[in-house]
Amino acid sequence: MAKVVFKLGNDISTDIIYPGRFMATVLPTETPQYAFADYAEFNARLKKKEVAPGDAIVAGLNFGCGSSREQAASCLKGYDLAVVAKGFARIFLQNAINLGLNTIICPEIEANEGDELEITREDVINKTSGKTFKIQPLPKARQAIIDAGGLIPYTRKRVLEKHGR
Repeated sequence: MAKVVFKLGNDISTDIIYPGRFMATVLPTETPQYAFADYAEFNARLKKKEVAPGDAIVAGLNFGCGSSREQAASCLKGYDLAVVAKGFARIFLQNAINLGLNTIICPEIEANEGDELEITREDVINKTSGKTFKIQPLPKARQAIIDAGGLIPYTRKRVLEKHGR
């Protein structure tokens, strides 16, 4: 069960997710501290670990638009958040997949902060409202990368399988 910990609208840019002034920090172990830095209350909740792994951010269309900075995905992955959005910007989505960030495309999602969501392979069920919303599935190859934890673990697994280990 995922709790909605932050709700956003359409066109959330990578500069909102990971402000450009922190671009000197690129290590995935260091980027999480700057997630939504300009949203002081939410950033503080993240830093104080008041947000549980697997909790969800819900957003509208074009989440992650703007620059191609990978840090926008890595800072969210650092908290093991799920992002349920009506749609994602293409480059952000690929960065998120490569890093193993749980991204769910749900074009009709309706949820508010505090709502409890059950996320399956086919649906997002808002347990608070009782409504069910269909997921637009990722291609199997992309979902396999997320399920493996990202492109590097996925590739490592494939190489080991190929060599019988």
